[in-house]
Amino acid sequence: MSIRMIAGWCAGFVCTLLPFGANAQTEPRYPIKPVRLLVGFAPGGGSDILSRAVGQKLTERWGQPVVTDNRAGAGGTIAMELAAKAVPDGYTLLVVSGSQLTNAALVTRVPYDIQATFAPITQMTSQPYVLLAHPSLPVKSVKELIALAKSKPGALNYGSSGTGSSAHLGMELFKDVAKVDMVHVPYKGAGQAMIDLMSGQVQLLLASAISAMPQVKARRLKALGVTSSKRSGLLPDLPAIAEAGLTGYSVVGWYGLVAPAHTPPAIVQHINHQIAQILGSPDIREKLAADGIESAPGTPTQFRETITHEIEKWTKLVASSGMKL
Repeated sequence: MSIRMIAGWCAGFVCTLLPFGANAQTEPRYPIKPVRLLVGFAPGGGSDILSRAVGQKLTERWGQPVVTDNRAGAGGTIAMELAAKAVPDGYTLLVVSGSQLTNAALVTRVPYDIQATFAPITQMTSQPYVLLAHPSLPVKSVKELIALAKSKPGALNYGSSGTGSSAHLGMELFKDVAKVDMVHVPYKGAGQAMIDLMSGQVQLLLASAISAMPQVKARRLKALGVTSSKRSGLLPDLPAIAEAGLTGYSVVGWYGLVAPAHTPPAIVQHINHQIAQILGSPDIREKLAADGIESAPGTPTQFRETITHEIEKWTKLVASSGMKL
């Protein structure tokens, strides 16, 4: 082979490599500095615990600190506003719940379009609620509860963790689908509502599995059903409320992760894949299951559809029922 041929071959080979080298140089590396996970509630709550667990795993994977930043207040909207105004570069993310977004849209009425302001990354968890009754209430099933409520319109009451909360909206949906009338008793938090349910001050309550089941096992309260459309794999012995003939009844709490709108799609996809792997790990799944929560990662598109469906669903219910929020 002549020197001229070798030189030509080498030149051609180098040229074929140049596009790949250029792509490697222009492709953004992420992350190259600490990442902030905004949480709209105080330390110790569900979103905070999830944020810290996932953040630790991301720190180990990325070699960069992933720090939970609690900005409690106004039903989570303070953290939402901070995230909305953040630079869309992937270094400020927001852990959100379904009730937080619904509350912002219907109760607080934030002055911006939630769906246009944030880029969905992934849903992370799914959690049905448990319909609890005080032992003095003479019912053993959802069907019996509906029959009792219809025989005594306005006589039964239910507590909630506050106006516009998932517990409130979930029971209003129950009233709408079952065609019954009950009185809402709002509290400033789920803890006080649970205390008054156990003392008999209120008769019914939707609560998370982790707070409900210890009281059920101790026979302080009765569990009538779960709010998911079908039985929960974590509570297989409890019937779904929909099984009582309430077709379409489904209320499921969830946590997810969003970024400011216009965050580069490549970064959104990268975070999505990382979260999916983390939530699929046995230790995280076991930790969540112990709290009555299932891991439920999906694509950004699926998460956007979930957010859209939730906001439309509750907006329609509020409008049709005339409830005060």
